[in-house]
Amino acid sequence: MDLAERIDKGRIPRHVALIMDGNGRWAKQRGKERVFGHENGVEAVRQTVKAAAEIGIPYLTFFAFSTENWCRPPREVSTLMELLVNAIREETPELNENGVRLMAIGNLDELPKACRKQLQEAMDLTAGNSKLTVCVALSYSSRWEIAHTARLLAEKVSNNEINPEDIDQEFFAKHLQTSHLPEPDLLIRTSGELRVSNFLLWQIAYSELYFTPVFWPDFRRKHFFQAIIDFQRRERRFGKVGEQLP
Repeated sequence: MDLAERIDKGRIPRHVALIMDGNGRWAKQRGKERVFGHENGVEAVRQTVKAAAEIGIPYLTFFAFSTENWCRPPREVSTLMELLVNAIREETPELNENGVRLMAIGNLDELPKACRKQLQEAMDLTAGNSKLTVCVALSYSSRWEIAHTARLLAEKVSNNEINPEDIDQEFFAKHLQTSHLPEPDLLIRTSGELRVSNFLLWQIAYSELYFTPVFWPDFRRKHFFQAIIDFQRRERRFGKVGEQLP
């Protein structure tokens, strides 16, 4: 039986976030430089987007480049930025044709000019699409995002635009960069690492976590569907007891 047939279409997660880990180790196993893993990871993104669209998941967020990643060797960083520009250029027509909207979060001002330009053009072209929203986290870290939001709200208080008592959890969440997205139902991390690495810390407070030993360049449709099937076996209580659930 195809794995897609085992998925309950009535319990599809609205939003799946992915930490794409293991590119460097995958390349090292093959005697290649780390960038070889990043290059081959593009196909995994492509397959994941297609799999999500196939079963009707409306939102995907990929952790593509963290603020900490700027500390990597300059050659790796420049190659990653070049790879990102090329991938966006090559994938945008197909994304648009298939009704996929591209969005981005993070400190995008830190990206190279060519990267920002290509990204903005792709987001503008796909802005009217609604079948699936793909959000890419670039130059992103959750602590940066939370600090940025706190500073923004502090400025609003200082300018008498809002009162301190206006700020509660819901109000704060509306000023995060992900305010246009539902909170992730499921977070997937590849490569066997068991941590969330400063990704969407506020947003994943009640997300289900799924860890797979598969390195990101090897991640395919079947692996994505295995994660969805595992998610559907779980009872999500959100602080309640099982007897309180519908």
